[in-house]
Amino acid sequence: ASSRRVFEPIMSGRILVACKRVIDYNVKIRVKPDQSGVITEAVKHQLNPFDEIAVEEAIRLKEAGKFKEIVAVSCGPKEAKDTLQTAMAMGADRAVHVVVAGADYEKLQPLAVAKLLAKVAEKEQPELVILGKQAIDDDSNQTAQMLAGILNWPQGTFASKISVLGDKKFEVTREIDGGLETITIKGPAVVSADLRLNEPRYATLPNIVKARKKPYAELTPAALGVDIAPHFDVLKVTEPPVRQGGKKVEGVDELVKKLQTEAKVL
Repeated sequence: ASSRRVFEPIMSGRILVACKRVIDYNVKIRVKPDQSGVITEAVKHQLNPFDEIAVEEAIRLKEAGKFKEIVAVSCGPKEAKDTLQTAMAMGADRAVHVVVAGADYEKLQPLAVAKLLAKVAEKEQPELVILGKQAIDDDSNQTAQMLAGILNWPQGTFASKISVLGDKKFEVTREIDGGLETITIKGPAVVSADLRLNEPRYATLPNIVKARKKPYAELTPAALGVDIAPHFDVLKVTEPPVRQGGKKVEGVDELVKKLQTEAKVL
């Protein structure tokens, strides 16, 4: 028998949505001179696009009468409040900000984020946790799976469709290598949003103003009892190599020779 602890929430009618602050995808990424990371100062940031899809899906489920409340949560520096404001302007009811700043944030890893989200989930008692399948900065694609493992909840990853069934169950259509897979999971559950789940709405100016008045709470890793120390070190970050121009060959023999001697792929 497993000795792992299982959090059993009261069915609350609540969705918890994770929202990460990332560098805007239109910004050209620059590496720090000491190669310790990328430059984030004075750089435009945005809500991670996959998390934006997760927020939109939570709103649609609430609008369909399946849930009563949406809580947006972010783990990051003080500027992540703007990210949460975006989620609330879209339609989230309130926000929880786990403040992680400075060097701690620069070294924050998916496992630590999953542990923080698990503690927030324990406090909020949601029926469903939705987050993007990955963040566009580190592309880890780990947090949702780790969160489900920590909570010992069912998970539906890479979701392109979510349906609420009776008896506290969800039908999730997943995007997999061979096409689509449809599974049924029982709540409380963790779902990660894929690109084709929906097209997020724009936050209107009146809703942006209203978002400033919505409930907003701050927590710290220490208050949640979570150790966010990294488990591995990043030794160096470098620019990708400059792509070289192509070459024309006279025939198949020359092509094979170049693949063998230059590209060394044969």
